[in-house]
Amino acid sequence: MSLFNALGGGVWTAVIFIIALSVIVAVHEYGHYIVGRWSGIHADVFSLGFGPVIYARTDKHGTQWQIAALPLGGYVKFAGDADAASAGKDDEVMAELSPEELRRTMHGAPLWARAATVVAGPVFNFILSMLVFFLFFLFMGKAVDPLTVGNIRDYPQTESALQVGDQILEINGQLLPQDAKAYRDFVDALPGDNLLDYTVSRDGERMIVQAPHLSPPAVSIVAARSAARDAGMQIDDVVTAVDGQPVASFDQLLQIILASEGKPLVLDVWRAGETLKLEMTPRERDHQLEDGNFEKRWQIGMSGGTLFTPATEGAGLWNSASGAVIQTWGIISGSVEGIYHIFVGTISTCNLNGPVGMAQNVSAFAEGGLADFIRIIALLSTAVGLLNLFPIPILDGGHLVFFAYEAVTGKPPGEKALRILMTLGLTIMLSLMLFATSGDFFCN
Repeated sequence: MSLFNALGGGVWTAVIFIIALSVIVAVHEYGHYIVGRWSGIHADVFSLGFGPVIYARTDKHGTQWQIAALPLGGYVKFAGDADAASAGKDDEVMAELSPEELRRTMHGAPLWARAATVVAGPVFNFILSMLVFFLFFLFMGKAVDPLTVGNIRDYPQTESALQVGDQILEINGQLLPQDAKAYRDFVDALPGDNLLDYTVSRDGERMIVQAPHLSPPAVSIVAARSAARDAGMQIDDVVTAVDGQPVASFDQLLQIILASEGKPLVLDVWRAGETLKLEMTPRERDHQLEDGNFEKRWQIGMSGGTLFTPATEGAGLWNSASGAVIQTWGIISGSVEGIYHIFVGTISTCNLNGPVGMAQNVSAFAEGGLADFIRIIALLSTAVGLLNLFPIPILDGGHLVFFAYEAVTGKPPGEKALRILMTLGLTIMLSLMLFATSGDFFCN
């Protein structure tokens, strides 16, 4: 049973999103807190959430740790701060402090200490992502070579003769490629027959058995705000026919959808022994090609599964560490590229999600189970870290710009200029959030 179904769906979309957001925010703010403490800056309050305080305790360092009623973020209020955003200093408090006490405030600390404290939040988000990816790579990072059958999915009409532990050597007389791209091309080129010939090694004996397509028209993810989700498609469903035309592979299903030109389709769907008919209308979406360009494609919003889950093994310390860094960097570069294409109009602004869209996407991943839920937390953690580095006043990146100005001129921006810039930054962020949220409701 998926994590999402176990929780019951519906209102739990918000609960799942709050859990994910709370983890990400806690790590981000802890980065500010711990590096600030190491740098000699005292934190008065560490808050998870805003508004009325539900729970609070004060530690031996004099920091109040609290949980507030509105779980949509968090903050660390350092000594001398006038507010939670560290935008300005509390002049009355600062005027009464000794030089030693001033050193323990955010505004009285050396420039290096303030910069390190601010940048630590996004850095800790990146570290969380890399740690999650590292652990996944370390313990189940790559498929066993040769490709070996792990868990076998339930499949309609035809039974697979494959068994757990079988090593796949050939399919329809062709050797499996080792290169990832060549392997994908190989799978797509397999004939769309109900049964294919698999040459396997079983208990040291070479034999040929029959089984369905390696990439069946099965569902592994149902995208949020998609035709498939609106029609009631679920994870582990298997599409057996479209408008009466049998399909045996995901590529066959994909080609029918691409050629639909947005016309309604009736899908025969096998679900746990029962056949359902689901009608859905493909929607035009931006699809990124291998060369980085985009094209419009008709999609129903589902990702394909596999005939079986491959047996996996750890990738080793070095490969796991390098893989984690590469995957995190891929999220960063992909996010920046996506924002650029939205800005220049290459792709629709509907690709920008507000809080509602983000919650729907998190819950869609959570349907796949705990592992997928943890992965989406890692992905969002990188996105949050990146967002906070944007040079917008009120974000961490804006504070770093102020510090850079101070490093060049020898003095911080004036209080009046800071107030104007922080107000401008807040206006920009609220406008962006409002714009993205409107897309959550008006983009289908």
